[in-house]
Amino acid sequence: MNPEASDKSVDLRSDTVTLPTSAMRQAMAQAEVGDDVMGEDPTVTQLETQLARRLGKAAAVFVASGTQSNLVALLTHCQRGDEYIAGTGAHAYRAEGGGAAALGGIQPQTIPFQSDGTLDLSEVARQVKPADVHFAVTRLLCLENTQDGKPLTPSYLQEAGSVCREHALSLHLDGARLFNAATALGCSAEALASPCDSVSVCLSKGLGAPVGSVLVGGEAFIQRARRWRKVVGGGMRQSGMLAAAGLHALHHHVDRLADDHANADALAEAVNARYQGAAESHTNMVFVDLPSGELATLQAYLAERQILIRGRRWVTHLDVSRDDINRVSAALQSF
Repeated sequence: MNPEASDKSVDLRSDTVTLPTSAMRQAMAQAEVGDDVMGEDPTVTQLETQLARRLGKAAAVFVASGTQSNLVALLTHCQRGDEYIAGTGAHAYRAEGGGAAALGGIQPQTIPFQSDGTLDLSEVARQVKPADVHFAVTRLLCLENTQDGKPLTPSYLQEAGSVCREHALSLHLDGARLFNAATALGCSAEALASPCDSVSVCLSKGLGAPVGSVLVGGEAFIQRARRWRKVVGGGMRQSGMLAAAGLHALHHHVDRLADDHANADALAEAVNARYQGAAESHTNMVFVDLPSGELATLQAYLAERQILIRGRRWVTHLDVSRDDINRVSAALQSF
């Protein structure tokens, strides 16, 4: 468990609540920095280069957040009046303030996710608009890995890439938890990124950095993306201190994601010991199916014991240990 995390509470609301470890803070304090907008921050350059190589792409750009990364990708792939296809519950569509529409004039076309977190690719193909002045031009397919904790496999992503090439679409992957997916599937992150034209990787969720995402893709794509990063206010100066946290996370926090997944399985077992069949786990997420009134009462009860949950999705992460899971289990049994 992260020694910087308080031992007074168990926070299962999200993996975004992680605190930087002592080693990460030290790496940040010692980072060599420069003006990144001028291309002079060596630590940012190192992070971009390492992550691009790790995903088998030519280039990358460091941005402030996953929302900004997805927005920059959409603005780079699409023009005003174009359309992108995404899942109805996709983060880029539902939980990022409508930025693509508000700032880029880019129209979303949504279709429901299937139970395994994929999109029906035959339905994706049907939603591609014909060449007609009445329709927006469909430019892009956005997928999400993981989707509600469910990982998309390399074979599915390869098939999605084939559909995109057949219909002259680009493929963007919101890989906010890409390394969780790779860990769960026992494959490389590069295998998941390979069919995609661009991939957004979040550093501030399971990887435990305090801030930041990286958008990777081809050289020409990233050159255009750097301009859009500036346009949306994402040009940061001595941001190597933030990039250093991301580098530390890539070097030290990827392999340990398996611990989070095991803790999520144990947490689901604890919930099911109290409420039979109510919980299921996917990577580092547990989904608890209880009536809203019961869930609200349970949330208040756990909060009194300094165990924090938010709704039906409970998330394990760097700052949640197996002892914490045992503490939650005991609280559930006494509820």
